[in-house]
Amino acid sequence: MQNDLQSKLPGIGTSIFTTMSQLAAEQQAINLSQGFPDFGCDPFLVEQLASFSQQGLNQYAPMAGVLPLRQQIAALIARCYHQKVCPEQHITVTSGATEALFCAIQALVRPGDEVIVFDPAYDSYAPAVQLAGGATVHLALLAPDFQVDWQQVADAINDKTRLIIVNSPHNPSSKVFSASDWQQLQQLVCQHGLYCISDEVYEHMVFDGRPQLSALCFPDLAARSLVVSSFGKTFHVTGWKLGYCVAPPALMVEFRKVHQYVTFSSFTPAQFAVAAMLEQQPEQVVGLAAFYQRKRDVFCAALSGSRLQLLPAEGTYFQLADYSAISELPDLEFCRWLTVQHKVAAIPLSVFYRQPPAQRLVRFCFAKEESTLQQAAEVLCRL
Repeated sequence: MQNDLQSKLPGIGTSIFTTMSQLAAEQQAINLSQGFPDFGCDPFLVEQLASFSQQGLNQYAPMAGVLPLRQQIAALIARCYHQKVCPEQHITVTSGATEALFCAIQALVRPGDEVIVFDPAYDSYAPAVQLAGGATVHLALLAPDFQVDWQQVADAINDKTRLIIVNSPHNPSSKVFSASDWQQLQQLVCQHGLYCISDEVYEHMVFDGRPQLSALCFPDLAARSLVVSSFGKTFHVTGWKLGYCVAPPALMVEFRKVHQYVTFSSFTPAQFAVAAMLEQQPEQVVGLAAFYQRKRDVFCAALSGSRLQLLPAEGTYFQLADYSAISELPDLEFCRWLTVQHKVAAIPLSVFYRQPPAQRLVRFCFAKEESTLQQAAEVLCRL
């Protein structure tokens, strides 16, 4: 039989996160590559999950998410950003932030549209745009500060531009948008009649007293934005795949049209458990920045005797490091060497770029037990 299958994503292979985690497992290496914790979540959350499941809440949730969770999300937004959103019209619960990003892109992008993304960019953006018939326009952010050049963004906008995707706090650079960044984004979006998808999955991990800001804080931008967040990141349960999207009603209608045919609804007892967590233990969110800032500081202090040059980490749970003083290997080869020969796994930064610049940077995840971080740092200090 003739094979006439034509891939819709011919340039896409296995993600670097899967590749490096598999290699780390094979080599029994310390896995600082993929962004997941090696510690458990709060016992209260697990107890609530079991309780709601035992109560029989195991069937389909409403398509938009269970109302108690959407109400708690609205309360969280009011506490964090002093903005009022409607649980019924503005919020949809999704099976992880990646699903929310996919649905948002499919809802907005039409064949022939252009979407501006900032490299280094999370790897799910471009494939989703491609599946929607659009094209990504990649603007490079460069070390050490990874600052957006908003004039460059303005120059990249044309009649085909439909959407700008932003990510703050930023994976993998750990850069956090300032109020000025958000204001300049708002001006461009409104001036050119564009839309914005704001990936804010690390929103509660902002360090060193920086203000926690969101697209939701800027009314004209919020009116043209879909904001994506993640409970998996916030509550250390990445395997639950529970996130949500916030958007004005007209955009949310279009978002839900896609969402209902992708997953329709998400893990029901987990939704009730997270709602209980938000209502009864709000300090878990409030304390998240200090929790991860301590881990960052422990990891950086432990690496002070290494030959790695550490870049500023303003948010997220990722730390970039320049290994130029250790090796001249390209970053992917360096990460393989580091995993196989020294049993510590990291992620090469070049995979986040369409056209990687000449730099030797890797990303470490510090969402780990302090003992894990100390053990990895001991190895890295010997390089």
